Amino acid sequence: MRLGRKSKSLLRAILGLACVLMLFRWFEHKQVYHPGRLMSQSDAEMESLRPWEDVYFKTTDNVRLNGWFFPANTNSSRAQFVVLLCHGNGGNISHRLDVYQALRETGVAVFAFDYRGYGLSHGRPSEAGTYLDAQAAYAWLRQRGFAPTNIISYGESLGGGIASELCVRESTGGLILQSTFTSIPDIGAEIYPWLPVRLLSSIRYDTLSRLPQLKIPVLVMHSREDGLIGYRHSEKNFAAAHEPKLFIEIRGNHNDPLYDRQGFTDGIEKFWRLIESRKSTRHSESEI
Repeated sequence: MRLGRKSKSLLRAILGLACVLMLFRWFEHKQVYHPGRLMSQSDAEMESLRPWEDVYFKTTDNVRLNGWFFPANTNSSRAQFVVLLCHGNGGNISHRLDVYQALRETGVAVFAFDYRGYGLSHGRPSEAGTYLDAQAAYAWLRQRGFAPTNIISYGESLGGGIASELCVRESTGGLILQSTFTSIPDIGAEIYPWLPVRLLSSIRYDTLSRLPQLKIPVLVMHSREDGLIGYRHSEKNFAAAHEPKLFIEIRGNHNDPLYDRQGFTDGIEKFWRLIESRKSTRHSESEI
């Protein structure tokens, strides 16, 4: 069967569009995910974080993941709380030791894990996959004995999209969004204004649309000095969140949230007091 001139032109156009779309999907994935396989922690650094556990667990789609669990001090009044940390799009869990230490200094446990394709975790990252990864980490904490209301979901940058989705899918005690964006199409349109990002994006991580669904305490942290994700993203996220909520302005660039370490830990401490006050109020009301 021979194709006419018009049919051939149409076929070439369709094939050309398909190639453009495939290239965009490849480019999109490369821009969103920057996994690091090499673990960079030193023995001395890990020694300073003792005790800690190197753990492995599986997702519901059978992907093997790696994580580090840092228990709280046994004499801490907050030992029942744990921060489930969803990191950003680059590196792996070995690149955020200072954040784990700062969080532990507030008296809580910390569980950091690598998404599929990051660090020692198997697989290849994807939006749907990272959501399953966070749920698997959550399930590990539940098996460990942590109550849902004592699990605080923490999202750094890209991790904010994952942490907020976890709070939609599972019962949690709170959400922390540190230096995160409203959605991938929003930030993509800012970085690449000449591309039809909003039209073609298949990766969403739409935190802004999820926040109105959540009825838990929310802490938003961001720096005006962040040169990658604009401060306005966190202002929009904060406006969309329900009370009780806190906004803490931190210092430093996007990859240095502990530039003002005291300001960072003071913000986390205020959030813990908010959660504890809320728990105390609810307990008192249940006794009436």
